[in-house]
Amino acid sequence: CYLKVCHTKLKAFSTFSIGESRETKGRTKGADTIVIRTQELLEELVEKARPFSAEGKVADYIPALKDQNPSDLAISIYTLENHSCYAGDHLKKFTLQSISKVITLALVLMDYGEDHVFSKVGMEPTGDPFNSIAKLETHKPSKPLNPMINAGALAVTNMIKGNTGMEKWERLIEFINHMTGDKVSYNEDVAYSELQTANLNRSLCYYMKQHGVITGNVEDLLVLYTKQCAVEMICVDLAKMGAVLANDGVDPESGREIITRDVARICKTFMVTCGMYNTSGEFAIKVGIPAKSGVSGGIMGAIPGKCGIGIFGPALDHVGNSSAGLKLLEMLSDEYSWSIF
Repeated sequence: CYLKVCHTKLKAFSTFSIGESRETKGRTKGADTIVIRTQELLEELVEKARPFSAEGKVADYIPALKDQNPSDLAISIYTLENHSCYAGDHLKKFTLQSISKVITLALVLMDYGEDHVFSKVGMEPTGDPFNSIAKLETHKPSKPLNPMINAGALAVTNMIKGNTGMEKWERLIEFINHMTGDKVSYNEDVAYSELQTANLNRSLCYYMKQHGVITGNVEDLLVLYTKQCAVEMICVDLAKMGAVLANDGVDPESGREIITRDVARICKTFMVTCGMYNTSGEFAIKVGIPAKSGVSGGIMGAIPGKCGIGIFGPALDHVGNSSAGLKLLEMLSDEYSWSIF
């Protein structure tokens, strides 16, 4: 297990910025002592959670993801005081997949407002799989129930401003780069692999186009959507995006508002109600934080007023969440009393 600490900021970092652990609560300790224990705890919890990878498997239905190492596990925590710490295989890159749905939702909400966006996609959770078409056929009007399932995410991506697919992509990736504070791009192999196996998403698009939910060329939309899902980064980048949401849309590093407070609130609400696929209710009880997962094994967490979390663990459970990542978040939430409930 490899651990890196931002030594230039070490003395300023405080456990209290992410919550008091059970060990330090009520005690007076020096900053260095607190930091060292925080780093030790992260390492310990990563190693405790890593064996849970054996309970899952990598997403083999996307050919470019099937070669990921199922035992990988990493975490980054990025505080609202602009400090970070890391544990595990944190330098390994991974793609956002469904985590990107939160980002595109924030972008189009700021562009069009709630009334327009939610005329095309609903606000309700669903117990169906994330790629299901069932509710589109039975729900009236025939619009996706929420933006976190594939149909809803495709409808949201269709709303990104731009006259061409390239203009839309450049607008989206610029927005993501503002959130990460770094220049990230997408994995071409993963995007191509997803596009070649996107027949179910194609069917969702054509159904929605028939009912007026989306407009334009379906293949162009799928190209943009697969690039969006294939945006690639490391854990600290994901944690920084989580920190922006945790800070009500304000970048902790620059102090600049990237997302409006109300849009950040809406995104965090969807993360709680729909972010962990159809086990979001169980996650709310066991962990209790706004979070969004993706089938590459990533999880983005936003602890309101405290920090952002970026986790990578590619072995997935039966619904598509990181097996070890879930356990790691559960242990951390218990240790630091992160639950918002």
